[in-house]
Parts: sequence; structure tokens; C-alpha cells
Amino acid sequence: MNLPFSLQRPWLLWRGARTDRDRPDLDSLTAIEDPTDFVWAILPHAARTFATSILMLPRAQARTAAVAYLYCRMLDTYEDLSDQADREAALEKFAARMTTLGPPPTMPAATRDDRNPVHLLLVERCCLVDRVFATLPETDRQAVAGLVRAMAAGMAWAARRFAEQGGVLLDTDQLSRYCHHVIGEPILFTLLLLGKGPLATEQHHDALAAAELIQLANITRDVERDLARGIGYHPSLLPHLGSTDAAEPVREARRRLMAHALPLVNAYTRLAERLAPGRLSLVRASAVLMLLHTDRHYRWCARRVGRPDWRGPDRTGTIVFASVLAAFSRRWARRVMRRVERDFLSAAVA
Repeated sequence: MNLPFSLQRPWLLWRGARTDRDRPDLDSLTAIEDPTDFVWAILPHAARTFATSILMLPRAQARTAAVAYLYCRMLDTYEDLSDQADREAALEKFAARMTTLGPPPTMPAATRDDRNPVHLLLVERCCLVDRVFATLPETDRQAVAGLVRAMAAGMAWAARRFAEQGGVLLDTDQLSRYCHHVIGEPILFTLLLLGKGPLATEQHHDALAAAELIQLANITRDVERDLARGIGYHPSLLPHLGSTDAAEPVREARRRLMAHALPLVNAYTRLAERLAPGRLSLVRASAVLMLLHTDRHYRWCARRVGRPDWRGPDRTGTIVFASVLAAFSRRWARRVMRRVERDFLSAAVA
């Protein structure tokens, strides 16, 4: 599209909301030859809820953030699909290619869930993302490359821990460190991209805690899928690795992970309010959007563990609308965030 991004944004948000991630149109994605069109078309498949938050950012930052996220998704795919013995080497090779933009490491052909075909396609068409990356300002390219290297190093650390510990993380310190590597680095990157960094110590701490809240949403969503592939993010799952029939251990692990996550909402709301104080703020809209998606997930999570859930928007369109209002109204944004904060903390106590 040649339209200004402010006019493209509603179309991209609408298309993303209608994307069927369970049945991706691989033929259409494969047929796209324009690099920018490919980035925006595959982003909802690769980023899920992050895609809408990225689209809420100002144009230049949204483009850089989209490219960065797609590279991070490629790293996630290597982490998910590589054999344990090859995982660390694959991650290191992918990080190293950011200097030359050479061919990515060979990806195993096997797929393990219905989402992998589109993730494999993303890796196969990495050259299109590279072409958009090459058009970014030099400072943004350096920041993206630094993010990829930092995430790859963190994932390699996790790969070693899983290998040494039989497939699980042993305690909350390891869990927190994993979350900081996987989502904390992208959050710090985004804040730097928006001109919000370097952060004060307290804000840096809040950024990492907010990352934990978001990544634990991903972890609690995928407990069964990870368990089937021999990975557990809670030590109680060790006897059940590889199982597809461990309903009660999964429920209890999900409950404990959720209880660990919910109190971290205070850090998220503090960070969002400090970094988006202006009267009009797309950054604030993006932060509210991510929080409402996270809220929707944890309400689902509460039902899965047999706990009462709470009220909140379920439809993606309603979430996007609430976030757009937050761009124009600090008062509305504060009201939404306080509601989520109260519900999370009440659920954590329960």
C-alpha cells in the first residue's frame, strides 16, 4: 500500500482481527513478493496479540518493531522445533547471521502443532524480512541486531538449563530469568525505540516484571503443548514430561504459574503510566491493548483451573476500541488499568 500509515493502520488492525491463525492461508502468504506487504501480512500469524500492540505504535517505530518481532518469532521457532542437542547451536547461528544477513540455519522439517507451518514459512522467507530490515535507519538496525543476539543468548541459557535439569525449570528464579530473556529484552528494546531509555533502576525493574506477567500468559496458555514436547516450566511437571494425559498436574501447575504472574500487574501499570503521560499517546493505547489481551487470557486461565473469572472485554474489536479511546484519554486509560489491576490482585489472593 502507498497510503500513509495512519490510514493503513485501521485496515491492518481489521485484517489482523479477522485472521484465522488456526487455518492460515499459506498459499496467499507464499505468493506475496513485496517485503513490506509480507511483513504486515504474516505479523498477525506470528505475533498474535503483540501484532495489534505493534500496529498502535507510530509508523517508524511500528515498522521497526514488526521486523524485530518477526526475527524473535524465528528464534522461538528454532527453540520450539530444534532437537535439544542442536537447539543452542541453531540459536547462536541465527544471531550470528544478523551481521551478514546470510541464509538462516537449517530448520527441521517436522512440525509439532498446527501453528508451525506458518512459522516455518516465516523462516523460509526470512529474506523478505531482511529486505525491510535493510531499509531501517542504522541505529534501528543496530538495536534490532542487539535484541536478536540478547534473546538468542537467553534462549541458549534456557536450553542448557532444560537439558541439565531433565526438561524443567527448577524454581521461580529460573522462571523469572527465562521470562526476562524472552519478553523482557523486547520490552526494553521497544522502550529504547520509543526514546524512553535508558531507564532508571525502578523503571527497569518494572519493565522486567511486566515482561514476566506477559510471558507467563504465553506459558500458561501452552502448558499441554510444551509438556507433550518434553518441556515444563514448573518443576512439578517433571514426572509427566512427554505425556498427553496429565490433566490434574497440568491444572495445578497452571494454577501456580498464574498465582505467580497476577501480582506483577502493579509493575505493568506503573510502567505504562510513567512512559505515556501525554494527552495524546499511541504508546498508551498500545500498553492498554496489551494489558486487555493479557486480562482476557488470565480470565480464560482462571476458568481452566476451576477458579471464578471476572468481567472484561472478550471480543478483539471491543479491546481495540477501548485501546483507541486510551490514546485520547489518560483518564480512560487509568480507569481501564485500575480495573484490571484490582481484578488481578483479587484473583491472586483467592
